[in-house]
Amino acid sequence: MIYPYIKSLHLIFVVTWFAGLFYIPRLFIYHIEAWQKPSPEREILTDQLKLMTKRLWYIITWPSAILCTLFAVWMLILMPSWLQQPWMHVKLGFVLLLFAYHFKCHQIFKQLQRDEVTYTSKFMRIWNEGATLILFAIVFLVILKSAFNWIYGVIGIVVLGILLMLGIRLYKRIRDKNPNA
Repeated sequence: MIYPYIKSLHLIFVVTWFAGLFYIPRLFIYHIEAWQKPSPEREILTDQLKLMTKRLWYIITWPSAILCTLFAVWMLILMPSWLQQPWMHVKLGFVLLLFAYHFKCHQIFKQLQRDEVTYTSKFMRIWNEGATLILFAIVFLVILKSAFNWIYGVIGIVVLGILLMLGIRLYKRIRDKNPNA
């Protein structure tokens, strides 16, 4: 009887966690680009971006990751047979990859909070697509519940990655022609 509520809460926190993971690299891009501005614009922008990323990271993204995980564990306790399913093993592998992505974002967040700019905005635009690829993989696994169609899944992720990279290149061309785009 409680399972649908736990599943609903898990999905809500999946959505809010991904919202944070989608937006934080975008803020990193703005932060990195703000460093190229002249003073005092640079200081005004970086101070504001530090505050925005701090609030997003600690008020939305981290709590969502923790709550999403707690409700996922609770679901697995209620449905232990899922741990015998091959698709669940693959999904948990992608969840581990998602946590690696999250922790790397945390590292970048801490660096930018200390005014250490070690990545380019181009790198961050590509990095920003990491969460998208993981989300696609997890959603298709959960909905289709098939770990055996790896070839189609891998081809799909590669095609999605190529499309995302082409989109980034197209946006760069548009932006080079019109910096306000």
